[in-house]
Amino acid sequence: MVYENAHGMIELILLCSWRENEQMKKVKILQADQAVSLVKDGDTLVTCGFVGNCIPEALNKAMEKRFLETGSPRGLTLFYPGSQGDKSGVYGGDHYAHEGLLKRVVAGHYATAQKLQELCLSNKCEAYNLPQGVLSSLFREIAAHRPGIITHVGLDTFVDPRNGGGKINEKTKEDLVKVIEFEGEEKLLYKSFPLNVTFLRGTYADEYGNISLEKETTTTEVTSIAQAVKNCGGTVIVQVEKIVKAGYLDPRLVKIPGIYVDAVVLAGGKDHEQSIGKEFDGALCGILQSPVESTASISPLNAKKIIARRAAIELRKDTVVNLGVGLPEQIAVVAGEEGINEYMTLTVESGTIGGIPQAGSRFGASLNPDAILDQPYQFDFYDGGGLDMAFLGLAECDEQGNINVSKFGPKLAGCGGFINITQNTGKVFFCGTFTAGRLKTKVKDGKLVIEQEGIKTKFVKQVEQITFSGKYAAKTGQRILYITERCVFELRKDGLHLIEVAPGIDVQTQIVDLMEFTPKIDDSLKMMDARLFQEESMGLKTEK
Repeated sequence: MVYENAHGMIELILLCSWRENEQMKKVKILQADQAVSLVKDGDTLVTCGFVGNCIPEALNKAMEKRFLETGSPRGLTLFYPGSQGDKSGVYGGDHYAHEGLLKRVVAGHYATAQKLQELCLSNKCEAYNLPQGVLSSLFREIAAHRPGIITHVGLDTFVDPRNGGGKINEKTKEDLVKVIEFEGEEKLLYKSFPLNVTFLRGTYADEYGNISLEKETTTTEVTSIAQAVKNCGGTVIVQVEKIVKAGYLDPRLVKIPGIYVDAVVLAGGKDHEQSIGKEFDGALCGILQSPVESTASISPLNAKKIIARRAAIELRKDTVVNLGVGLPEQIAVVAGEEGINEYMTLTVESGTIGGIPQAGSRFGASLNPDAILDQPYQFDFYDGGGLDMAFLGLAECDEQGNINVSKFGPKLAGCGGFINITQNTGKVFFCGTFTAGRLKTKVKDGKLVIEQEGIKTKFVKQVEQITFSGKYAAKTGQRILYITERCVFELRKDGLHLIEVAPGIDVQTQIVDLMEFTPKIDDSLKMMDARLFQEESMGLKTEK
């Protein structure tokens, strides 16, 4: 039966009549405003979600509304591993971007939460940016009451305490990361800390509070979060779209057992979209398969396609690959044109394996995936060297081969999974135009012509923040290439070597003079493959 108690909370009571002397069991079903009232001043709040996927938006909105109307709660620590939002300023992490509401933020990525990054950069709360893979796995350590994670991930980058320890602003003082020696090797210890409450999201809840996620594009780390918060004596609140009878859910699909759950909130409409601003698509969660049309036409030849083509030359059969956002996504397009897209299995750090990775607010989801894993398992695979290749963005590079993709003056993107991926993949390819902003190019007679140079150099004396450490990569023996439309660099132990140049490009005036340092140039310098600069297919399938 259903009744309303003296506090206005709706409780569902089920009598288990098939067992003699079975006690009545219940799960609290709350309105969103009732659920957020359980959060107290000074709590550490964990939210789930990956960009625009699996976001508990009803709870996020209700928390913001409560603070704006009452000024409470205050001094929260907000903790989430991935990015949450769509850059619009009205979703995900941006609901918490209010001075006084937050004491501290610990996050893996900030790019999609514009207001939150502004709050952090303006010194109005403490803020940390730590590797997404480490944070997603840290919940398991907290759940088991272990002291933290000991790992090599982050050494020599900006999260290394000797380079700032992931602190974002001057207000941030406490060290959450520590350098230690383990079995004669340097490691980083990412410390565990107590959690008080979490806002999670699922698809269905049964009468006992068991939660399934079958209509979600990603399962993120909800199981680990729920375990961690519960074992810290905290409160687990889950937003779902429907409550079903006991026995309805396939136990193999239950990701959050009812023994972890304190309350359930029903949500729908805009507050429970599969992905922010998108209609439900069963092919993103494995409920159905969507037909995918092959690419019959060849896309126009431009600077980005030249880069993607040069990267695609590196692909080999039966490789496991991670493609970063932005330009690296074009590699999949080129692979489709060349008929070699089956050579690689694409993976996304969110936990999807196979299929076609999505962009925008759906980044983290894949169309027709082979598998959807919890994020910590994906990063276990990545950290152990499971990826054969990674193709990532080239935002800023220095003479040591260091890459910055995380912070540029007043803009805080964050590292996300970049550090985990780049430090643990044997072959890493950074892909981007040679200069940024207003660059115009064309191809004429098989030669690259720079019609208008970009206004910002990407090859600087020293990057603002080390997201990828060239020093660390040289020590571990990774193969690192930096691919642009006009040239290719290779990282070696003594620095950056120019190894390829595009036909039609003058090395001195169009490369070296536009850099803040002089790369190593050997006698072995060669021309980039002529096929990169032709309209027709390169014929990669016939040669691989």
